[in-house]
Amino acid sequence: MTEETLLKKSWYQQSGLWAVVYFAAMTVFMTMPLTLRMFDSMVGEVGDNIYFVWLIGWFRKALFELHVDPFNVWFLNYPQGWSLAYTEITPANLALALPFSLIGGETFAYNMAMLLTFFLSGLFMFLWVRQLTGRTDAALIAGTLFAFLPYRFAHFRIGHLNLSGTQWFPLYFMGLFNLFEARRWEWKPVLAGGIGLGLIALTSQYYLFMTLFISAFMGIFYLLYQARDMLRSQAWWGRLIAMGAASLPLTILGVLPFFALLGEGGLPDRNVSLARLYSSSPTDFILPSTDHFLWGQWVGSHFNRDLWVEGTFYIGIVAAALAVLAWVKRKDLPSPRLMPLLLWTSVFAFILALGIDLHWNNQSVTIPAPAFLAERLGRTELPIPLPSYFLFLYFPFFAKLRAIMRFGFFVPFFISVAAGLGSAWLLQKFNGKQKLAVTALILGLVIFDFYPGAFTDFSKVQPRAVDNWLAQQEDEGAVMQLPFYQLENQEVIYGQLIHGKPFVGGFFNAFPPEQYRRIKPAMEGFPSPESVAMLREMKVRYIVVDVKEYGSLTELRASCESLGLKFAGDFEGEAVFLLNDGMENE
Repeated sequence: MTEETLLKKSWYQQSGLWAVVYFAAMTVFMTMPLTLRMFDSMVGEVGDNIYFVWLIGWFRKALFELHVDPFNVWFLNYPQGWSLAYTEITPANLALALPFSLIGGETFAYNMAMLLTFFLSGLFMFLWVRQLTGRTDAALIAGTLFAFLPYRFAHFRIGHLNLSGTQWFPLYFMGLFNLFEARRWEWKPVLAGGIGLGLIALTSQYYLFMTLFISAFMGIFYLLYQARDMLRSQAWWGRLIAMGAASLPLTILGVLPFFALLGEGGLPDRNVSLARLYSSSPTDFILPSTDHFLWGQWVGSHFNRDLWVEGTFYIGIVAAALAVLAWVKRKDLPSPRLMPLLLWTSVFAFILALGIDLHWNNQSVTIPAPAFLAERLGRTELPIPLPSYFLFLYFPFFAKLRAIMRFGFFVPFFISVAAGLGSAWLLQKFNGKQKLAVTALILGLVIFDFYPGAFTDFSKVQPRAVDNWLAQQEDEGAVMQLPFYQLENQEVIYGQLIHGKPFVGGFFNAFPPEQYRRIKPAMEGFPSPESVAMLREMKVRYIVVDVKEYGSLTELRASCESLGLKFAGDFEGEAVFLLNDGMENE
């Protein structure tokens, strides 16, 4: 081998280009056969996924066709209007998707953004662990563990583009830990941590709040138990403040819509009973995912996995073993302070994820109530309250969280880092082909432990016949979908992207707006004089009715026409009625 070849090989290895190829190939393999259906289908059933498809399509249309503010969605919840801040907007992932939407449309862009979250999660974790250990093989293992966590597959299958956006966490925590350990000014950790936190803010408000909470604990633990001398170090605090300042531009962009809505009273606190339902169980961290290709079905049939999407925090046998090894050999690691920091922060996140009160196998654990309490409370058993209960009651913004159990994400995340450290210690014991064989064996075991199998459930994203018909109507009359509950139907709302007309419904879910609550009683009685009067008041032109929900078309048509509505046609089970004076009232 010539000297030139050796230099080229060294550059190739050091640049991490081979890691780029590896994580790209693994992403394609682990999500097969999605890459064969990128332009018209999504993994899983239609649900939250189509909201993000719509969001990508709307941002593309607003920015590149209409040249308007995409955050102004006056055309949903018409005529009152609606704010995107009622749901997750995930601008960082939208930025990944938008270029692809110009190439292949919103469905293709959604799929590409999802695939990029796998690829970038693995790559950024690889870069962090390689920096920590100086080993590419250990970094590859850690990156594989994190990129293909069952947690990620659960949210991938259900279509949570926001929660799938975990790729910024290694970047942020790499910067934060390097900042902790630095003894002189370094701009790289300041920028890495600041930009990473800003991108988290632009991905999910859940993630931002939880990250700040976890970071505060990590900082307190570091200062009180590992580096008390830093408490009086102005330089150390200066670097921390600089990182916070570096995060501000992106963070402010991420939180501004939500604080604006909060100021209007639009984000009320959650009910403690609802938060209790979304409390994690210790079993969530030790049970393999219900979508595992081999034993997932067995897990689902023998354990309560009703909340499997939110409660999939499986750490993995391989990751756990390597993390234990890292703990045992922590004094021999390049960064001896990191393992205690990872361990106790994981414990902290685990306790928070357990939620309002103790659960086991997704069932609340209760204890007998003392006689004096039983008589006063009218119950013989009491739940076991946990720290999150008191945080929910008293800590600012904590009560905005519905799924407190999402704190559990940080457990497999930090365990992946620890596993990378453990594998680094292990692999240094081998040389040459032995090292390569052990690395391949560990990677194979990781993939076997996490592999969900080839995906078979796909949903096609396509407009309904009635949406195409509405798109051909030249006026801008508003649309109402009935029965009333279908105003929140994801597929129906996606149709608005096709016909472009104002729509009375929207992606309301957890926060139904005032108008929705106000018109609900009258509109649930459709067809009735009260409901038609309400339609006329709201200046609705097109009333789209799911015929099968109202019996026969003949009976429905007779009832509607008796109330002054004009039948426009039946489009594959969706009947359209016109409110003749709807346009005149405008």
